[in-house]
Amino acid sequence: MRIHKRSWALALPILATLTFSGAHTPQSVAGQGGDAMAGEKIVDSFTNALTVARSHYAGEVDSDRITKSSIVGMLHTLDPHSSYLDPKEWQEFQSQQQSHYSGIGSTIIPHNGKVYILSPFDGTPSYRAGIRYGDQIIEIDGQSTEGWTSVQVTNKLLGPEGTPVSVKISRIGVDHPLEYKLVRASVPLPSIASYFMVGKGIGYIDLQRGFNTTTFDEMSRALKDLHQQGMTSLVLDLRFNRGGLVDQAWRVTNEFLYHGQKIVSMRGRAPFFPDRDLAASNTSPDDMPVVVLINGGSASASEIVAGALQDHDRARWVGEGSFGKGLVQNVFQLKDGSGLLLTTGKYYTPSGRLIQRDYTNRSFYDYYLQRGDKEALQVHRPEAKHTDSGRVVYGGDGIQPDVAIKTPLRIFRLNRLWTDPVFAFSRDLVAGTIPGLAEFKVTAPADHKHRFDPSEYRVDDKVLAAFKQYLKGHPELKADRPNLDKESEVVKDLIRQEVVTAAYGQETARAVFLESDVQMRKALAELPNARGMADDIRRVWAAGLNGEYRRN
Repeated sequence: MRIHKRSWALALPILATLTFSGAHTPQSVAGQGGDAMAGEKIVDSFTNALTVARSHYAGEVDSDRITKSSIVGMLHTLDPHSSYLDPKEWQEFQSQQQSHYSGIGSTIIPHNGKVYILSPFDGTPSYRAGIRYGDQIIEIDGQSTEGWTSVQVTNKLLGPEGTPVSVKISRIGVDHPLEYKLVRASVPLPSIASYFMVGKGIGYIDLQRGFNTTTFDEMSRALKDLHQQGMTSLVLDLRFNRGGLVDQAWRVTNEFLYHGQKIVSMRGRAPFFPDRDLAASNTSPDDMPVVVLINGGSASASEIVAGALQDHDRARWVGEGSFGKGLVQNVFQLKDGSGLLLTTGKYYTPSGRLIQRDYTNRSFYDYYLQRGDKEALQVHRPEAKHTDSGRVVYGGDGIQPDVAIKTPLRIFRLNRLWTDPVFAFSRDLVAGTIPGLAEFKVTAPADHKHRFDPSEYRVDDKVLAAFKQYLKGHPELKADRPNLDKESEVVKDLIRQEVVTAAYGQETARAVFLESDVQMRKALAELPNARGMADDIRRVWAAGLNGEYRRN
């Protein structure tokens, strides 16, 4: 079960983890002698404090919560990325790393205090049962969801594979609730949300869900399929990719770099984390032009890909500066089923850049909200490095794009203002209850295998007029009606995205979003420059001059 958010919110932890790290008990990482005595003192101090709290606090004391917050607080004195996961969080983390979870297989979304189905995933229990876009979840296992948050609904729908769950929904056009008795199943959660052709010879891959155990295999399949469709250049979207497994980032980067080109260097504390360099091993890499999209949500393992391709002048980077996370975590499983994500090393790009932003002398929240970054860069001026062709690049502040372009704040504001009214209208529209717009009715669950045509479900002034009329009859939506004409193009795009989601799934609706995305438009405009870069590198390696090409 996934909760869909119309705007991005930073989720923790942002990770670059190592798949070759083993599971450890607390004993296997404890020291001897003085370390053991110090450990006993800490345990005694904590136990005494907890005993006093239980005896004298003016309310009930949740020991598990206190223990967890104590461990998290301890780790955050080390760095912002070391973290503790309780047993439930640990299981969820492992599922995410394995690119699957156990549930009914739908994305849900909150609107006006209620929770709705946005899109069932293809082939999952909810999809096979016939659950659709816009279905309101009103009851789970006999319990009313009135007043529930989307998180509460999600927690109730998730569960062990093979266990039953009963879901009652309200659907527009059906005069009684529909009840579905489902059996939870393993639901794939691929790294690549969608991929398709966006123009003649131009492929697009949306790699937004992190680097998990299946990422490279997904990437290989996507590239092969797009090449068969005629792809000669690629836009790779790493926006909001929060990171993941280092070896998967290396394998994805290896697709585009020549044998021997360095991808990442890792430096840590011997002997547990010996220094190591990972280089490309590909003797025949994909040499097509590549433009990569990044933003402030691109972090960790995605920055490994970004740093390597930028340092080797292999791709053109468009968007906003990345998050700036250059710390590597190893995974330690504890005896009680919980786990530690502990920073054990740092990674550096091929030119020697440490991407990690400074996190000293400011709070955990200031760091994640990137407050104080400019001041930190004045104190700790990053060392200038050079790409293979001699371009100047800097560390200490994430990966900066070659072409900077921000999504206008106006777009975020309008999305926030119009999300609820547009969803309410679209829910009626696809149910066929809006007079004169029967062509927008969707009578079956989303067809995820449909190859979308840009001419489909165009939203014109007739639809906009119907939307205006709808808003007059629904004052509870509190829509910004006086400004609707001025914002009509944005609203039309939002309505179309909802309809396409209902008809073909939210992955296909990504194509509609990209049509008006300013960063995507700039990425397409940069393809000629990316082609020039690819041609230069191809000539250098064909002539055997790669050693002379490097100036760093």
